[in-house]
Amino acid sequence: MSFLRNRNEERTGFQSGSPLLESIDCQSDFVMVYRLDETTSERIKQHREAGYVIHFMTGIAWGRYQDYLYGEYDGVNHWDEAQQDRFGNLIVHGKDVPYMVPTVSFADYLSDKLRIVVDAGIEAIHVEEPEFWDRGGYSPAFKREYELYYREPWSPPHESVDAKYKCGKLKAYLYTRTIDRLSSSLKEYAKTKYNRDIRFYVPTHSLINYTQWKIVSPEGKLSDIPAVDGCIAQVWTGTSREKNWFNGILKERTFETAYLEYGVMQELTKGTGKNMWFLHDPIEDNPVFDWDDYRKNYLCTVVASLLHPKVNKYEICPWPNRVFEDKYPKNSANALSIPEDYATILNNTFHTLGTLEGCNEPDLRVGILVGDCQLYQREYPDSFFSDEAKETVGTVLNDNEELIKRFREELFYSSDNKELMLKFMSSNAFPAFFSMALPLLKFGIPVRPVLLDNMRRYVGYLDDYDMLLMSYEYMKPDYPDINNSIASWVKEGGQLIYIGDGFDPYNNINSWWTDKYDNPAEHLFSMLGINLSDNKEIFSCGNGTAAVWKINPSVFAFSEKNAQSLREFFCESAARKGQDIQFNNHLTIQRGPYIIASVMDESINDEPLVFEGLFCDMFSPKFDIITEKVLFPNDKAMMRDLYLSDSSVEIIGTSVRVENLTTNEKYVELLIAGAGCFTANIRIRLPFNPSEVTVDDNPVEFVYEALASTVLITFKSKTGKRIVKIYK
Repeated sequence: MSFLRNRNEERTGFQSGSPLLESIDCQSDFVMVYRLDETTSERIKQHREAGYVIHFMTGIAWGRYQDYLYGEYDGVNHWDEAQQDRFGNLIVHGKDVPYMVPTVSFADYLSDKLRIVVDAGIEAIHVEEPEFWDRGGYSPAFKREYELYYREPWSPPHESVDAKYKCGKLKAYLYTRTIDRLSSSLKEYAKTKYNRDIRFYVPTHSLINYTQWKIVSPEGKLSDIPAVDGCIAQVWTGTSREKNWFNGILKERTFETAYLEYGVMQELTKGTGKNMWFLHDPIEDNPVFDWDDYRKNYLCTVVASLLHPKVNKYEICPWPNRVFEDKYPKNSANALSIPEDYATILNNTFHTLGTLEGCNEPDLRVGILVGDCQLYQREYPDSFFSDEAKETVGTVLNDNEELIKRFREELFYSSDNKELMLKFMSSNAFPAFFSMALPLLKFGIPVRPVLLDNMRRYVGYLDDYDMLLMSYEYMKPDYPDINNSIASWVKEGGQLIYIGDGFDPYNNINSWWTDKYDNPAEHLFSMLGINLSDNKEIFSCGNGTAAVWKINPSVFAFSEKNAQSLREFFCESAARKGQDIQFNNHLTIQRGPYIIASVMDESINDEPLVFEGLFCDMFSPKFDIITEKVLFPNDKAMMRDLYLSDSSVEIIGTSVRVENLTTNEKYVELLIAGAGCFTANIRIRLPFNPSEVTVDDNPVEFVYEALASTVLITFKSKTGKRIVKIYK
């Protein structure tokens, strides 16, 4: 752990489509120069001269590809490759920027187009957001791909569960094929022409968010592509503020959602040796919020990411120009530029993130199974709804108070409310998953999403977990050996909690269990050797246990009582192996000298979490030295434990990059570089009380603090290399 590091470690980076402005020259390790246009070469040169490792980034599902669409590239008009919905409407990202059906032709076009950045000497290429909308699947190009892949005529996705599911699988395959073809082609080009190795990454939203927003993407399949070197977890306020249900209340829960999003993204590269960066955004895409909202939610996402200790690389900011140059709320008479203290906190955090190391996992290792296959069943065909309801098939239950009231009052599986249940299950709130995750997470259980298909990729993948929750109500396993792996894990000592009653219509798709079992859960039970005689039972299976509750998991979302019933079942299952579950209202982890903590609302109690010792508050502009930190519900903290440091000269926190530190008999000297136009602070531990501090030989403000033997140095930051001298 050190603030002094080589940029080639590539721990921190940002993406930018603008020239290198002073305000955004934040001195991370690398920059992702965004967008291929007439300014790309100049921007690459500018950032390289500033010392950054150079990556290039572009969209793979959408972008400035008009030369391809209009036939300038190969003389063929390609607008039939734009994604379309059932009504023939193009699905677009902007004017003349449709989301693409990723054909072989499109992959080859991108390969040709991106050779220019390989020629420019970049070290890595990122193709972001491979996205195929669930409501798509009707364009001529997609119909052709369907017939080639399945060797049968295309079927409209809205007409049957089989067609819907098959279209979803094809969408994921098409982007997997395109990324494989593109990454291999560009790596071969760099190797044959320049004898140079380049790296290839895929920045992508989380599986949780794509499920909520009803977008199909390869996700877990990215680890199967040999030429892909890793991913960026595109998790930020805009994804994590998507509302979900807990205790019968629908609202934003940014911290908890972000925690689950980062958790599943960690699994994409787990055990592969490939890179994963966690993204944070100091604002978000929606410009209507004020700075207080952005700051609160930014800290939610940062802390949520730090609670996953196997990742220690970060994209510190997408589009920093819109953070440090624009005013918010946009189009408001009260729009303001970024507050000075928030600008300082951001730069403090950017540099602190580069010092993070990994650490051990929590003692109680609890997972909840998810999979790419959940993306294929996000809507239900028209045939499941009455004529009266067909016009509102797309209605989201979240905004309909009358439907919510009815749903709480009626029996969940009565013949007259099946339509309501299906609408709720397919809503953006993704209740079948969150209704199992939030009752535990909110009560201090660090539950993490676990990728279903990784059991086929890695031997012993489930060995990291003591307990697993799962349901096949929102996903279906593609292969029967997944159930075999789960059963083996249970018999070797694992504790499984299965929630589901076979209600979901996608149990009836034509798949490997067809004509043998009513649904894939029945096959799992047969592998476990259990027969249910009641709706809720706990079985001993070898050295482990299998707890089964035949109920739709969505029910746990509708009331505090229902959520408590899930926790009771969880505790009952844990007790079978002698585990006494202790709930609390917080998540806390120690990573090296750092303590990261979040206290949650809607939990077992509202008691504060108190830390006593000697700390540096890393989320304060001046890196405050404190002896006590009290966290109330919804508070977040990152503190450096100063008792864990024994160095006589050590940087405790900094707003700027420190490239070198030397000492002599007269002074301590720092070589620094940072962004311009903000107030910077450096807190450094010293064995003496300085007589003077200068930056480029000009005296600056400093304060000596005796309790921890540190000095706080404050100055106005500006770009370029600078010398700080701390005189004895």
